[in-house]
Order: sequence, then structure tokens, then C-alpha cells
Amino acid sequence: MKNKIAANLTRPRILIFCVSLLSVASVSIVGSVEARLVMYATKQAATTQTAAVAQTAPAEKRVEQVQKNIQVLTGLPVSQLIPVMNYMGSSLGVKCTYCHVNKDGNWNFVSDEKPEKGTAREMIKMVQGINKANFKGNPAVSCFTCHRGNNEPVRVPQLPIAAPTPFAETAETATKETPPTADQILAKYTEALGGSAAIDKLKTRSMKGTWLTGNGITLGYEVYQSAPDRIYTVLNTPKQGVIERGFNGQMAWEKSNRGLRDLEGIEFFYLKRYPDLFKDIKLQGQFTRISFGGKDRIDSKDVYVLRGLGFDGKGERLFFDAQTGLLLRRITSTPTIVGIIPEQVDYDDYREVDGLKLPFTIRITSIDSFYNSTRKFTEMKLNVPVDEKKFNKPPALAPSPSATP
Repeated sequence: MKNKIAANLTRPRILIFCVSLLSVASVSIVGSVEARLVMYATKQAATTQTAAVAQTAPAEKRVEQVQKNIQVLTGLPVSQLIPVMNYMGSSLGVKCTYCHVNKDGNWNFVSDEKPEKGTAREMIKMVQGINKANFKGNPAVSCFTCHRGNNEPVRVPQLPIAAPTPFAETAETATKETPPTADQILAKYTEALGGSAAIDKLKTRSMKGTWLTGNGITLGYEVYQSAPDRIYTVLNTPKQGVIERGFNGQMAWEKSNRGLRDLEGIEFFYLKRYPDLFKDIKLQGQFTRISFGGKDRIDSKDVYVLRGLGFDGKGERLFFDAQTGLLLRRITSTPTIVGIIPEQVDYDDYREVDGLKLPFTIRITSIDSFYNSTRKFTEMKLNVPVDEKKFNKPPALAPSPSATP
């Protein structure tokens, strides 16, 4: 059997599937997520999910069930394989070819030909051992802890050493502000969007615009959604033509000039993760715990920060404009066996659409700059009829009469 990654997830195809599935929200390194929350997320991930979530969530396969020659990443969910690979590459400032064999454009991920792959395995075991012995198994130490984007970790201090930053002095006469509660911030956000009544009326959404990739390529982009989790996307690429993807709540598929195929494994779990129409609209009920996390500033704006723990065990920080109440940034941290992987999405250019205020510009930053992108929508419609057939897998394409059997 050909290696699925080699067959399906070349870098262009990875970009295409990430672009098409990230339709509403989610997906870097902009500061680290607080260690305490992440550690708590790791310990509680298996115990905090509600019975309903446990019953409806499909059983995700582990990488050793799908890929060959998995030795130290056993137990890793399939959906985390590519993020973990990118995390390790970004931590060392290297690309896939540093550890994996690529000959004439053909990947052989199973091969142990390169000694760097063996070294990587030893380093993973070392990191796991440190965390187990010193941090109760929580991912407090990772590849990035020592490497910081370099192949070789810095062993000695770089001179001259910067002077320590003094603590900011607080004026004795300053009035201490009573911080808002998480419920108050979320309630203000709901009102800023247009209120509960307008949100409850939302059933469908269609969006058209462009997707600017991290390397400056502009792609045409369309998204169609229907509550609660159906999605259909159209991506117009200069080289591979039109790429269509859909999810009808049960199965995911892709149609392109390469044919029609089901999305499985990594691609399926990524596509299924994001179609929720209310992902960034109805925030209440998405967390097992959420609390006020202090004040910060984004682009000269004062923001309130909420720290939450999702049902999937991921830690989150949400940044709300202190004046308008609108969500400006969402950072998600995924604890894995090699470290904590951050993802960031920024929201801008809010406009009113049929009684709701929604962002028309969404910037995504990830640990791998290859996935960084900006979506700018020029048209957005709510509660318009959407053909349900869009979400279903289309019939198989009939072969051309002139095609050779």
C-alpha cells in the first residue's frame, strides 16, 4: 500500500485542503499559551468531556493504525500527525527533507535511511522522559524549549546579556479596576454581534472573496454553510483548476481535476473540525471552564482576555475589544506528546449583514509559515436558500468516450 501521506499530502495539496476547510475560524506563534492552562488541559482532556460529546464524537484512529514504521509517536491521533511534524520542523528551523527521504519528488516517509530521523526519535523520547520525571507527564518541555528555531540548540549565553527588565511601578493613587466576569464579556459579545434573537435566526451563510496565501498567491474562494455543521467550499487555483470540497455531517469528499474521492484520515478530521456555523458566534457552551484572564492590547486597542478549556482538552485564549465587545483574536493550544502547538486567528473589518456583525477579514497564523493566509470576503449572505445537494458527494464522473480503458 502506498503511504497515504506520500500519495495525498504533498505540500500543494496540503495547502489546498487547509485553505478549503478553514472556512470560518481557527488557524501561531504570538507569545506562548500559559503553561498552567495547557497542563491542566492535558490532564483533564480525557475526563472533562461530557457524555453527549463522547457519544457523538467518532473514534479517531492512532497513527500506528494508519502509517507504517511508527516507533515513538504511538498513541498520537491521526489528526495531529501533520501539525506535530510541522511543529518539530519549525522548532528546528528545518523542512521535511531534513529527516525524510525525497527522491525525484517522491516521498518515502517509511524509510529510516537518514540518521536524522533516528536522532529525532531519541530526542522525542528524551523530551517525554523529562516531562514524565519532572512535570507529571505534562508537555512543559518541548523541542522549541531548547532549539528556538535552530538546528543546534544554543549552549552558551550570547554576550552582551541584556539587562533585566524592571517591574513596572504602580502609582499608589491608581484606582484598581474591577475586572468583568467571563459571563459579562460573553454577554457583551453576543450583543455586539446583534443579539441572541438575530443569532438564533441564523440557519445558512454563503461567502465569496479571496484567499491570499503566505507566499502571495491570491485564490478565488467560496463557502456555503448550513446549520449545524454542513459545509461546501470552492477554491479556484491557477494550476489545479477548481477544487470542491464538502461535508454533509457524516462524510467528507473532494472533487478536482484529479477526480472524485472521499476524504479520510487526516484530511477528514481537519475538514470535519471546522464547518460549525456557530464556531465563533455562540461561544457559550464550548468550554468546560472559562474565566477572566486579564487585560492586554492588540493594535493599540485595549482587550479583555478569557482563558478557557475546550471539551477536546485544548486550551484557548480569546481576546475581546474592551470598547466594542467584538472578538479580535482566538488562540488555541493543542497539547501533544512532543509539545504544545499554538494556532491563531485574527478577526477584522466587522460589517453588519442582515442584523449580524461579522468579520470580513480573517488572518490565520500557524507554526509553519506555509499555512499562513488571509481571507478577505467581498460578499456575505445569511439565511438564503442553500441547495442541500451541495454538501453531498456528487455522482462519480463518467469516463470520457475517448479514454483508454
